[in-house]
Amino acid sequence: MQISIKPKEAEETKLQNSSSLESFLEQKPLFYKEIDYDRFPRIFSKIKDNFTCKNIIHLVGTNGKGTTGRFLANALYKAGYKTGHYTSPHIIRFNERIWLDGSEVEDEILERSHQKLLGYLSKEDADALSYFEYTTLLAMVIYQDCEYIVLEAGLGGEYDATAVFDSILTIATIIDFDHEAFLGSNIQEIAATKLRVTKKALLLAKQKHQEVYTVTKEVTQEKQIPLYLAKEVDSFIRETAKELSLAQYLEQNLATAVTALEILHVNYTKESFKDAKLFGRMTKLKENVVIDVGHNPLAATSLVEVFKDQKKILVYNTFEDKDYKKILQILKPIILHVEILQIEDQRIEKKERLQNVLNELEIEYQDFKNISKDHEYLVFGSFRVVEEFLKRYA
Repeated sequence: MQISIKPKEAEETKLQNSSSLESFLEQKPLFYKEIDYDRFPRIFSKIKDNFTCKNIIHLVGTNGKGTTGRFLANALYKAGYKTGHYTSPHIIRFNERIWLDGSEVEDEILERSHQKLLGYLSKEDADALSYFEYTTLLAMVIYQDCEYIVLEAGLGGEYDATAVFDSILTIATIIDFDHEAFLGSNIQEIAATKLRVTKKALLLAKQKHQEVYTVTKEVTQEKQIPLYLAKEVDSFIRETAKELSLAQYLEQNLATAVTALEILHVNYTKESFKDAKLFGRMTKLKENVVIDVGHNPLAATSLVEVFKDQKKILVYNTFEDKDYKKILQILKPIILHVEILQIEDQRIEKKERLQNVLNELEIEYQDFKNISKDHEYLVFGSFRVVEEFLKRYA
């Protein structure tokens, strides 16, 4: 089974077969212009006695949650612990979101756990939950027997569906501007929204904004909880990253994961991180094609550092709520020209507006048609862009 998620159909479309996870999720939209922050805590309070998850490590932040979480989860699994890693969104298969003991969860486990979860919920509550809220609960049903759960937040922190679960450690990766409509208009507000989710201890990755350190100190002092700072990149990190063929900007994520292992008193070696790379993060499909699911200015800055003094054809498109002008400004030094990937999605920016920005920035562009062996390509712009590219290219 490969679960492909479609946009929400007309409102009169009703769930026909609740026994299928695929059919159930197809009825739920992937995006909301407004979020009901009370819905999930209210519904979870009715069924929370069914969840006995332990040793939850909660990840919040703007960039790096996925790779940091996978480094950590892989090392915990290699150390002999039954471990789950919940991440989002997926690129091709829904199963990518729910990693269990070294592999994406099997279809049979998904379906069985879906039935179990429907048994906990009333039909009204099951239908009311958002796509992310339901899949978060589904993952936690699957992780009931795990000794460690690495739980990645969605776009937020204190209001995120993942925030209802008790965690032994919160890891905050780098915090920057993103989703301002939901999180806040400045770094202080964004950091506070993400960090207030912390319950027992906080591990802070290396940050680019001094304001994040200030907010962190305020939050940890108010909650009277310990604060740990991620270690600097050292020779072990560099050597491990080299063996894994990691881009330099991922070294700090590895350093944060290693710090978490030390806090948890879990032993690790270079072997702990073998097979820990996440698909879609600086992934080389071919010698001349790199895909990256970054979708904000911070990710763009990292790519410019990786590809400095190189020129790439940028295969690109963007959601309308992204600061894509700033992203393209940052990427301009490494862009040969842009090839616009056509995507049918209600959130995608109108092509004319994107073209106007490209004209304003004096970046040449054309429609994407195919890959030429004579050029270097960078496919960038979000999970949705990479997903569409892989469908056509693969």
